[in-house]
Amino acid sequence: MRGILAQALCDCGNAPIDKRNLRREQMLQQMNGNEANRSASIVTVENLVKRFGAFTALSDVNLNVAAGEKIVLCGPSGSGKSTLIRCINHIEKHDGGRIVVDGVELTDRMSDVNSVRREVGMVFQSFNLFPHLSVVENCMLAPIKVRGLSRAEAQERALGFLRKVRIHDQAHKYPGQLSGGQQQRVAIARALCMQPKIMLFDEPTSALDPEMVKEVLETMVELARDGMTMVCVTHEMGFAREVADRVVFMDRGSIVEEADPETFFRAPETERARAFLGQIIH
Repeated sequence: MRGILAQALCDCGNAPIDKRNLRREQMLQQMNGNEANRSASIVTVENLVKRFGAFTALSDVNLNVAAGEKIVLCGPSGSGKSTLIRCINHIEKHDGGRIVVDGVELTDRMSDVNSVRREVGMVFQSFNLFPHLSVVENCMLAPIKVRGLSRAEAQERALGFLRKVRIHDQAHKYPGQLSGGQQQRVAIARALCMQPKIMLFDEPTSALDPEMVKEVLETMVELARDGMTMVCVTHEMGFAREVADRVVFMDRGSIVEEADPETFFRAPETERARAFLGQIIH
């Protein structure tokens, strides 16, 4: 950018002084604005590449997520949505580009990885609860081991978040005694117990029976209304319409288009997005 600025100043060397100063001021404002946008992002993904052997799962992906923003990633199966959020949480290591989460660039240094994971909650398709621990014990484990809370402090926090997702009455049951929807709400509460700055959701309703989807989506809507920064992979387009600040459409490992929900659903720009919406919206 500074090279471009220098060239621009040279190009306008014969212009009147007021126009030259105006041009310089405009370009400085643009440069400062771009830097401000990057610094305001809680997640920055630049030119991201991820390969599995000879298969390129992500190609030149760029994404900024502002604090408090709700982003829905959508697209056909195999388009790279889940791989992207797994890279953001460093579950998958990227092969090119860079990822910065809460000011920390993800590298192979475990100190960096662990510092990021403390601030990022993730909810998977499968619930990943420990079957031998009760609901409340599942929620207490990470705050004790990672945050250093006492058992009493962790229990108080766990019960508070279980109450938030309306499942505190099941606190002393085991995961196998709960429905799929209840287990997923426990998984959300468990992530919240770490008090993360951002929540990642990887198709959290895809493994649920239809009647259980509603209760999980209601919990996610409440989180959004509370101001949680969220990146959600989902095919639930009603949720996207209600909650998302931005819908990001992916296909074949790339971001094809992104827009606010009203614009995306009313007038998608690309044929690929129109075809996708035509298949899932009846």
